[in-house]
Amino acid sequence: MSMAVQPKKIVIVGGSLAGLLAGLVLKRLGHDVRILERSPSSQLQTQGTGIVFGPQVQEYFDRFIRMRETYTVRSYRRQTVDGEGKSIPELEEQIVQQMVSWDLVYVVLRGEFDGLASGYLQRVEKWGDEGQGKGTYEYGCVAVGIRDKGEKVELEFVDREGQTQVLEADMVIGADGPSSTIRRILLPEVERKHAGYVAWRGTMLEKEATKELKEMVTDRLPYYFNNTEGTHIVAYLIPGQDGTLEPGSRLINWVWYCNYRPDSKEYQDLMTDSSGRTHRLTMPAGKVQQQLWMQQKAYAAKVLPPQFSELVAGTKAPFVQAITDALSPQASFFNHKVLLVGDALAGFRPHATASMSQAAMHALLLERMMRGELSWEEMCELMMKYARRVSEAGIKMGEKSQFKGQGGGKGWFAISQAK
Repeated sequence: MSMAVQPKKIVIVGGSLAGLLAGLVLKRLGHDVRILERSPSSQLQTQGTGIVFGPQVQEYFDRFIRMRETYTVRSYRRQTVDGEGKSIPELEEQIVQQMVSWDLVYVVLRGEFDGLASGYLQRVEKWGDEGQGKGTYEYGCVAVGIRDKGEKVELEFVDREGQTQVLEADMVIGADGPSSTIRRILLPEVERKHAGYVAWRGTMLEKEATKELKEMVTDRLPYYFNNTEGTHIVAYLIPGQDGTLEPGSRLINWVWYCNYRPDSKEYQDLMTDSSGRTHRLTMPAGKVQQQLWMQQKAYAAKVLPPQFSELVAGTKAPFVQAITDALSPQASFFNHKVLLVGDALAGFRPHATASMSQAAMHALLLERMMRGELSWEEMCELMMKYARRVSEAGIKMGEKSQFKGQGGGKGWFAISQAK
């Protein structure tokens, strides 16, 4: 790839998908990129989730990853089902969507960025080293300060040995999620706000499902809305272990939205794990209190169609994520030396199915800017326009489905399509 600028020393705070997407682009362009991830583990653990593989993500993979074979599961119809799990014909829509697992995207990006070994990489053709920069991934690193030093940026962090380190870089990218430390240091007034509900999530091995459940999710994206209860659920197939697409070995991924006030006892109990430890916004897989999980499965049997109830009941390691809103008023700081990307700039509600798309779009825009095809200001304007529009769409969808009894229907889905 030809370059429009001299190689730079770039530090990315945050080693999940947004950080890796940006980091790999910059490495491909010949820059030296150092990712600092706060997790104490050398590899982020499975999120047990599926993600929508939108057009921006597809463009990114087509340009920067050489996959040898198909790696997504396709859905050809979006359907809304009734309380018995039967499709409502007037609400069916012919729409092609691609689904992938979080694991596959993360491991493939790590393999390309810093050489992480995995069975997933059998599906990837090796990219030559010529013209590339260096990619380094360090874990257990917690950012604690950032300062403008004229032509450079100074980043202070605590490494995994507990030692405070200070380094200088030409550019620092904050890709550290909706609770971004970089954003909090620069804009302490911007808060991540609880939306009043959570997503219960999990997966089930396809071969363990009944015929009725398999039929509901095969080539389809089914939704169910219980507007009386203020809850809805969606499910879809994703690749299985090491990215397999073999029928029976794939996973059925589900997301179930339920209301919990953040100041309620129910929420506090939900965010207290089986060992008594309290979590703020995410209950990790396998940590939900057994009593609460039994109650949730009983609730599923009461309010969900039988196929969805079966799916919930058949999940072995559920986890819970609080639904939140976070939106920065700006993307750029320190005279074009610090940039927020992905959820650090705008943390969307999942209804908009745009978190991964936003991260990929940011990486593609960053490439164009580094090549001289866009100015820094033009890049940031496009980033902010998308962030505001999708954030508004996600909030509208969530408020309608959870609190106004207006979930589902073509009008509800149209909000997402209008983003």
